[in-house]
Amino acid sequence: VGLGLFPIITAGTIAVTQAVTEERIEQQIRKAEAAALFEIIPESRHDNDLLSDTVSLEPDPLLDTRQATRGWIARQDGEPVGVILPVIARNGYSGDIDLLVGIDADGQILGVRVIQHRETPGLGDKIELRKSDWIRSFDGKSLDNPKPGRWAVAKDGGAFDQFTGATITPSAVVSTVKETLMYFRENRQQIREII
Repeated sequence: VGLGLFPIITAGTIAVTQAVTEERIEQQIRKAEAAALFEIIPESRHDNDLLSDTVSLEPDPLLDTRQATRGWIARQDGEPVGVILPVIARNGYSGDIDLLVGIDADGQILGVRVIQHRETPGLGDKIELRKSDWIRSFDGKSLDNPKPGRWAVAKDGGAFDQFTGATITPSAVVSTVKETLMYFRENRQQIREII
């Protein structure tokens, strides 16, 4: 009887713990997402409610999204000043890296922030702003700055630094940010019509 009750109690405890913590985890992800949105486009640069001014985005291989998602639109006096797109770098060292990429109307990066990742602490986690300023190296960049062939880490002849002992993680982020800019360029007219 004791052996029969043990797995039932254990399974019940795990199920209750998951149910109780699932909503809290989602809230923390949304909170981190909101903080990152305002880091990319500060409240002083827009006058709309950035958190609720969203646009629906269909799945796209350049964004590496497998399901419909949403982007955020920043406006000043009713005119769009930028869009923030959620993207996923699927080829990180330890798995997916969830990013937000802010782009202005001219295709220039306003900022990139990491929302979630499983990269190695002390190595790959330097993609986080709280660990390193590396992620700011994208600010002001566009598909033409640097030239398309230079959108890689320095080890591969590119314009972006890598971390000592970790090149896979920064390479994944650089590649994904470039693909996001390509998505924006290919869909610029459609995005402008939506926003």
